[in-house]
Amino acid sequence: MSLSILGTGSALPKREAANEEFTQIVDTSDEWIVSRTGIRTRRVITDETLTKLATEAGRQALLDAGVAPGELDLILCSTIQGDYITPSLANLVQRDLGADCPAYDINAACCGFIYGMDTAQAYLSSGKARRVLLVSAEHMSKYLDWTDRATCILFGDGAAAAVLGAGEALQYISLRSMGQTESLRIPCMTRRTPFADVPDEAETPFLHMHGQNVFKFAVSACAEGIRRALDTLKLTPDDIAHFLIHQANGRILDAVRRELGQPIEKFPSNLEYTGNVSSVSIPCLLDEMNRKGLLKRGQRLLLSAFGSGLTTGNCVLIWEK
Repeated sequence: MSLSILGTGSALPKREAANEEFTQIVDTSDEWIVSRTGIRTRRVITDETLTKLATEAGRQALLDAGVAPGELDLILCSTIQGDYITPSLANLVQRDLGADCPAYDINAACCGFIYGMDTAQAYLSSGKARRVLLVSAEHMSKYLDWTDRATCILFGDGAAAAVLGAGEALQYISLRSMGQTESLRIPCMTRRTPFADVPDEAETPFLHMHGQNVFKFAVSACAEGIRRALDTLKLTPDDIAHFLIHQANGRILDAVRRELGQPIEKFPSNLEYTGNVSSVSIPCLLDEMNRKGLLKRGQRLLLSAFGSGLTTGNCVLIWEK
């Protein structure tokens, strides 16, 4: 027994930040951003909370699945961090949905949704759960250095969710971790205490990224992970209806597509108007396609993510809704 996706949902902040606004913040232009990333606009949190967005995404997924909050056996939230260090974001989603089940967070950066699916599968296949709500929610804008044009233009905020149940849709899932901080990290905020001083050269608690390293890792890890999944299942890229790749950068998506020799139509993207929303990007795209009727029962989907850690995650599933 593996799992099936019973319903999807998403919630984005109301505030849209187009590329033109960034020309007033850093030395950049709409043409520069679009040509290097494929992003034209993104959503950013203003007066919302991440808890509110995560709860709404979860509520939409429950409605789509026809599952009541009281039927949930587990809530998982993939997030770098919720509105608090503690309690967890999942605990607050559980409270606001009115569910009565265990809830906890998973931090696997941009791979969080696929890591969460793997965790949910363990609960479902063991019989410890029948219904699991998996919510991905990220507030990336609060971690950005708004003087760094190479990173502040890339990210957006939002939440997306899926209700998972026991089933046979998940045909393959694989996770990998290669621990390092050089390519991508967000340092903790450090404070002096009576027992320790903060070094004068302590890093600022903003996202630090080596773009070229991340690009090379993303393309090679994604293409290699996809090929491993297909080889394991004795499939070819032609057998996949849609490749849902982490929406990090348009150039990365194009490079992976060329590696696989597949048409652009099989690589859906919402990067242009969401930016990189870390672990939210794949479930948000999945929900968008679901609600637009672009997913057909019986289609085979391949999900692939890569991110800080460094982490990778790949899965193949059959769409059964």
